[in-house]
This record gives sequence, structure tokens and C-alpha cells, in this order.
Amino acid sequence: MTAVAATVEAGGLLTGIERRQIAGRLTAGLVAGGLLLLSVAMRALVPDQGAVAELVAGVGAAIIAVPALEAAWHSLRHPNLHGLTDQLIALAMLAAWAAGDLITAALLPLVMTIGHVIEERSLLGSQEAIEAIARLTRAEVRKRLADGTTVIVPAHELKVGDLIELRAGERIPVDGLVRIGRSSLDTAPITGESVPVEVEPGAMAFGGSINLDGHLLVEITRVGEETTLGRVLALMQAAERAKPPATRLLERYAGRYMVLVILIAAGVWFATGSVAAMLAVLVASCPCALVLAAPATSVAAIAVASRHGILVKGTAFLEDLATANSLVLDKTGTVTFGRLSLAEVRAEPGVSVGELLRVAGTLGAASNHPVAHALAGSVPAEERLAISEVTELPGLGMTAVGEQGRLALGAPRLFGELGITVPSVPGHDGPIAGVAREGMFLGWALLADEPRPEAREALAELRELGLRRQVLLTGDREAVARRVAAYLEIPEVRAQALPEEKLDCVLEEVRQGYRPLVVGDGINDALALKAGAVGIAIGASGADIAAASADLVLMTNDLGRLGSSIRLSRRCRRTIHANVALGLGWTVVLVCAAASGVLGASGAVLVAVLHNLGTVAVMANAGRLLRFQERRGAGSA
Repeated sequence: MTAVAATVEAGGLLTGIERRQIAGRLTAGLVAGGLLLLSVAMRALVPDQGAVAELVAGVGAAIIAVPALEAAWHSLRHPNLHGLTDQLIALAMLAAWAAGDLITAALLPLVMTIGHVIEERSLLGSQEAIEAIARLTRAEVRKRLADGTTVIVPAHELKVGDLIELRAGERIPVDGLVRIGRSSLDTAPITGESVPVEVEPGAMAFGGSINLDGHLLVEITRVGEETTLGRVLALMQAAERAKPPATRLLERYAGRYMVLVILIAAGVWFATGSVAAMLAVLVASCPCALVLAAPATSVAAIAVASRHGILVKGTAFLEDLATANSLVLDKTGTVTFGRLSLAEVRAEPGVSVGELLRVAGTLGAASNHPVAHALAGSVPAEERLAISEVTELPGLGMTAVGEQGRLALGAPRLFGELGITVPSVPGHDGPIAGVAREGMFLGWALLADEPRPEAREALAELRELGLRRQVLLTGDREAVARRVAAYLEIPEVRAQALPEEKLDCVLEEVRQGYRPLVVGDGINDALALKAGAVGIAIGASGADIAAASADLVLMTNDLGRLGSSIRLSRRCRRTIHANVALGLGWTVVLVCAAASGVLGASGAVLVAVLHNLGTVAVMANAGRLLRFQERRGAGSA
């Protein structure tokens, strides 16, 4: 079997030695093929030089035999599932040599080499994708020095705290914070998002993104394997190294299969006395199509998942995801944004909403409190009031002096302390901030951690896909959790849950016979993510522990990709089952045809050709997965 196929099974990228082995085998095949053609031509054109033609064929057979025997010897020293084919071809070739059939001895490994090259070109796609990602980190960038000058340095020499300049069209090599400039970033290479992301000072810029139109100064925050790009690369490599469950099952019976094939071939020889039939049985028994059924499908699934911003740590997790039948969701940062935003403004009679927000935004910009920070974004920086004498009152709020008098922003109790009369406090399950100016109360700003806009549709799609049991699991207050759950139409809520209690909730789902899909993003979700049938971390730029504990990682916070993940997993499982059936059925048909002798004297070579057709069919069926596209709001599996 191919060196690259073995690499896909064993894990990791092809080494330089393995690449040279593939090239050497192909070169030997081309030379041997040329000599065989020359031998056949001599037999036809110069019949009286049969001995010379036989010698030429023998040289060709010897040349192609060297890499074939080398591969068989390597598979004996380093046993693996794919090595069965190398061993069977070597046996058939040696038997053909012993029988004096030099043409067959040369054609068998030659035909198989042609098939191997086809497989290699198909399976190398995912490895080339990984190498392409790795190349993104090898760029050169402009580093700004303390004196304001810039120098060109390799990206791998950058350190945390360095400043780099990025012009339009340049790729960001590492993660950093935008310090100066505004631009649009193409994050498709990392997150799969087709819509550019607008960034401004304070925004995060992920390595691998492309700066589309602005001039940016970025401060490096993470380098090397700690960057989002580095974590993407590590997850893709880990996923490629993982063996599909079907492959592990075949490995368990590989030794017995080899013994069975030899017994069948020996039985055919004793029963028929035909060496050609025996050789044909050995070749027909090569389980290439069966062996590649699961890995080829899994590699294609991993490649298409990464293209859509879904990182799979192992192909077994894809198959597990296909069987999930319940959903356990974290709230904060998963189905909500994980930050406060302005939900409603209730201005007093005679006060405009714009006037209230201008005061609230001005004071909010002068504080680091989460409530103040949320209000700061309600008014542009250029429209904020000029203030002085800013005073923060812990637990109450803040005051300042502006052109129109003393301003105040804070909790209802603050205004009692200031002697300002306020109307009744509105009912709200989130933070409430009052606003006053020169002793006059202006109104209330109601804040909340709002659900993501796609969350409702995404959860409805999951219900259509069969995950009708859904549980919202959060450490937040009961009232907040129930408000979000009601909006998302989630019937069951577990609120104020500690990490251990989240774990217990997931384990209870398992005890009740469910296979829960657990979705979260924070450190407090790590235990629950690990305990579910499958864990999915939302946003690979989020908590490291959550991403490490999860089985799949979504590169963005787009919940719509949960449905895409499930549909891909189910299609992957169906394709694996179809390929296993095709590979097994084709092998059985070829063995029966070879044993019956209906293929004639050239049966071994003909079987080798037919064998490769079956392998190509399996690869083609697996390749159909590459056409998978996201389909939002569709419930079909």
C-alpha cells in the first residue's frame, strides 16, 4: 500500500524520506514499464530474439521488484493495516518468479504502483492543506522599533509586545491587538467566514487573516503555538493522526485475514493446479478498497470541516456526533454574546433618548465597570461631553462635572445618596443604570447579555435534526436564564450551576440513556464538555481549557455551524458505511472470480486492474464529501 496512506493512518505529515520513497517507486515503475513495452515489441517484431526479449522482461521485473519487496519488508518490521497489500503483492510476485512468469511478475507491482499514485494524489489533499496553514506563519513582517523606524523580520522572531505594521493586502502572521488604524480583515482562512470583519483600535486580529484595505499598527499578544493559527494547525494534525473506529476494527483482525488469504490461495492451487488462479487470489485479496474506506472518508470530512471553520480533533468524534440525541448548552458566551449591551432606554417625559444616552455614554467612557463599558458604546467619542472631577463610588456608580452641571450614572441607591428623586425602578432581570443631570433625573438604561441573533434559528434546526431534548445549563441567575430560554424555546433550565454541578447534569443525561452534545466556551464548561458524548467549544479564540476539553471546536461563535457539524457527521458516517460495503463486496467478488479460474491465464494482472478500479470507486465516493456545503435552517440529515 502507499506510503502516504500509511502516513495518514500512523499520523503526521509525510517526511522527506517517505516522499523520496514514493518518488523512487514511481521512477522504478516507469523504467520497468518501458522495459516491458520493449520486451513485448521485440517479441512481435523480432520473434527469433525471444531469449533477449525474455531477458529485457526479467530486468524490468527485477527493477520493479526492489521497491515492492522493500515495502513488504518494511510492513513486516512495522506492522500496520495497509501493509497487508504490500505483503500479498510481494507473495504473488515471488510466486510468479518461481513459476517463470516474468511478465506477470513485473506487471503485478507495476499495476499496483499506478493505483498507489492515484491514491497518493487523493490522500495528499489534507496534508497539503495543513502545510498551507503552516506556511502562513513563515511570512516576513515590518516591525516598528522604539524610535519609530521599521525593519523587516521573519514572523517567527516576533515576541509578545512587539508592534508590527500591516498594509492593505498583507497577511497577519500572529495574534495581536489593533492599536492604530481601521480596516476590514478577511478571516476566511481561519474561521471560514466569507464576510470581512471590521476592526478598529482595541479589536483582536487573528493570525492568518488578511488586511484588506487599511493601514494597521498591531501589538503582538500571542506567538507560536499559542496563536489561533497555531492551535488550528495543532488540531488539524491531531485530527489527521486519529484512526477511524472502522480502521481500528479492521486492524484487530488483520493477522487472521492474512492467514485466511494464504489458506484460500493454497487451497485453490491444490484444487486446480493453476498457478495463475493462485496468483489471482492473492492479488484479489488485497484489501485496499476496504482499508481505505474509512480513512479516505474521514480525511475528506476533516478537510471540508476545516474549510467551514469546524476543527475536528479525531474522526471518531465525527461518528459520535452523528449519534447525539440531546443538547446541553451553556448560556453566557455561547448562546449569548457574553457581554452586557443596551437592551432598552426609558427616558423621563420631556427628555430625549439621545440626550440621556449622551450623558450615560460620556460617564461610561470614564470607567472600566462592565455596565459603564456597555454604555460607553452608545455614543460616538466625538459626541461625548467634556467632563471633569470624575468620582467613582464603589457599588453605587459615578459622578462628574460637565458644562451643564453635575452628572450622575449608577444604581438606584446612588440617587438617594445624592438627594435626587427618581420614579419607581422598572422590573428587569439584568443591570439597571439611572442617569441624572444637575439634580434632574433623566431616565433608566436597562442592560442585558442578549442572545446571539442566529441562536434561535440554530436551535430550531437542531430540533429538526433530532436533538429535541435541549437543556440550558448556566451559572447565571434563574430569572436571567429563564428569560433567555423562553426566547430560544428551550424547555429545561438549570441555573446557578457550579462547574461540578454542570458535570453532574451531563452525567445525569447519560444515565437517562441520552447521548448529549455539550456546547460551551468557558473554563467552567470544561468538565461538562469532557463528560458528554461529544463536546463542542464555541470560538477557538476563547478559553484554552474549553477548547482543549472539547472534541470539536468552532472557529467562530456562529451557532449555525452546530447544525452543519451534525449534518456533516451523519453524511460522513453514511459514506463510511457505503465504502466499507463497497470495498468488502468488491474484494469478495474478485476473490470468487479469481478462485473459479474464469479470468484465464492473465487473471492476476486483470484482477490487479479491477482491484484498482474498486479502490478508485471508494476514493471517488469519499471525495463526494468535499462538495458538502452549509445549509442553514434545513432539517434534513
